Amino acid sequence: MRRTTFAEAPCPVARSLDQIGDWWSLLIIRDALDGVRRFSEFQKSLGLARNILSTRLAKLVSHGILRSQPASDGSAYQEYVLTEKGESLRLVIQALHQWGGDFLFTEDEQPPPLVEKVTGERVARLELTRSDGRVLHPGEVTVLKPRPASDS
Repeated sequence: MRRTTFAEAPCPVARSLDQIGDWWSLLIIRDALDGVRRFSEFQKSLGLARNILSTRLAKLVSHGILRSQPASDGSAYQEYVLTEKGESLRLVIQALHQWGGDFLFTEDEQPPPLVEKVTGERVARLELTRSDGRVLHPGEVTVLKPRPASDS
């Protein structure tokens, strides 16, 4: 069965999911954000079958989220490095981290906190804010849908 594509969808969420919409891809991006670069490191971290990992990495490269380059140590291996497009997914991964920490851990569990690399200080919660800085409840935000062209 051929997968539906959302590459031309009018919704940014649908277009985003077209490129990164499966959990393996998001976990690969998470690991890349944490510094994982080699195929074997991704495989060890994720426990993913080689063929699935190879397919997901190729897809992320083809979409410009990762790029493949010769290993930095001069060996014959290739490394996968986040592009600017891939690095900008950090906010998405951190939002999922925050949401999972809020709703998917028991009272006895402590999700690992998000901290600043240099200082180790906790990062402030991600929140929706107005242009004047006022924090908005998620229910106060909507997407402005484009109006259909009129038939004149």
